[in-house]
Amino acid sequence: MSLDEKSFGQMPDGTPVKIYTLKNPHGMIARITEFGAIITELHVPDRKGKDGNVVLGFDDLDRYLRGHPFFGAIAGRVANRIGNGKFVLNGKEYALAKNNGPNHLHGGLKGFDKKVWKSKPLPAGGHSVAVEMSCFSPDGEEGYPGNLTLTVVYTLTDRNELRIDYKATTDKATPVNFTNHSYFNLAGSGDILAHELWLNADNYTPVDDGLIPTGEIKSVKGTALDFTKQTAMGARYKETGLKTPGYDHNFVLNYGGKRLDLAARVEEPKSGRVMEVLTTEPGVQFYTANGLDGSITGVGGVQYPRFGGFCLETQHFPDSINKPNFPSVVLRPRETFESTTVFKFSVK
Repeated sequence: MSLDEKSFGQMPDGTPVKIYTLKNPHGMIARITEFGAIITELHVPDRKGKDGNVVLGFDDLDRYLRGHPFFGAIAGRVANRIGNGKFVLNGKEYALAKNNGPNHLHGGLKGFDKKVWKSKPLPAGGHSVAVEMSCFSPDGEEGYPGNLTLTVVYTLTDRNELRIDYKATTDKATPVNFTNHSYFNLAGSGDILAHELWLNADNYTPVDDGLIPTGEIKSVKGTALDFTKQTAMGARYKETGLKTPGYDHNFVLNYGGKRLDLAARVEEPKSGRVMEVLTTEPGVQFYTANGLDGSITGVGGVQYPRFGGFCLETQHFPDSINKPNFPSVVLRPRETFESTTVFKFSVK
């Protein structure tokens, strides 16, 4: 196990930005930068032992600063969408930045994905290496109430797991919903339509044309959203009901996020790579990079076409703050928000 740090460049105002490289003895490598607490690279051997980067990202800070679709970043203060960019909490209406048509997405115009986080390596155990990232969000930022502190710990284990632990506190009641927005491609390039997905989810949250949940919870049975049996991501991607083909849906995990349990499993037949996702969150957003178009080139000169990656964003449901029947996203003073997600890799 090893961990090292180096410069990743600097922000336009001169703020230095570091990047960390975490390695285990089995050839797994994670690179994580202070900018957005982004996972820039994640290398995992295939069934033949050949190394491959399985996430979408860039190898220089300047390219991130020019804009990107949340590659590998921590999204917050509230990940996913809030309808009409507003909510009522304790009798007061709050207006948020609208950065997705009439809606608020992934924390707004300057969410946690655009912050330079503070970082420190944590004392290494014999079986893991870890780095802690922390950020502060002042009262009123992007329209949210309360001074919020968030700490995220990335841990790479000798069991080929990348574990993400979140911990947050606030001095005023505020909605919170954090996720890591990594785009995965277990083949390393090309599209992900042959990847096979299983989801521990019998239900999903239907949405309107703006991808805001209606408040209903419906069965996946008989729909293109049924991944209760392992199915190729491309098998029914034109039948999802979205304006453009592909998936961008929140699934309701069967175990309700009450414990760390298996939420999803993905197999890539050619490489043999397998990824399992475990989480304490009640939902997961499955997204197939419908917005990519081949115009972005990432690490190693790899072009990212439409469907060039997939996201499994562990989360509370979108627009939960406006849906009283959804699990609550309100964090109050003297409470601590805690959440864990694990990405576990193997070969078949």
